[in-house]
Amino acid sequence: MPRSMVGAFALCVAVAALAGCVDANMPTLVPVAAPFDPPLNLPGVAHRICVGDGNFMYREAKKQYELRAGMGGYPIDPAAEEATAAAAAHRQYVTCLSSQGYRIAR
Repeated sequence: MPRSMVGAFALCVAVAALAGCVDANMPTLVPVAAPFDPPLNLPGVAHRICVGDGNFMYREAKKQYELRAGMGGYPIDPAAEEATAAAAAHRQYVTCLSSQGYRIAR
């Protein structure tokens, strides 16, 4: 009886720990050439790496937009700045996923 309780407790701890790893916002990633060339990393690892790349590109695009506005002497349009930064971040995310061997399922 105590051994089965310890096993059940260990199972609950493992399930609780893995539940924290699930990302509801993560898209479904499909390997591009799975039988011939497996992906570089697991889908969760690739997603985290590429989100980091996308976040960096988002900040960099905002900084570059502000620098161009300063050099051109025109006022910063927050909507255009956000659209430019979001598009750059999305392109970087998709490019990173491609380099990891995945594509986003549609």
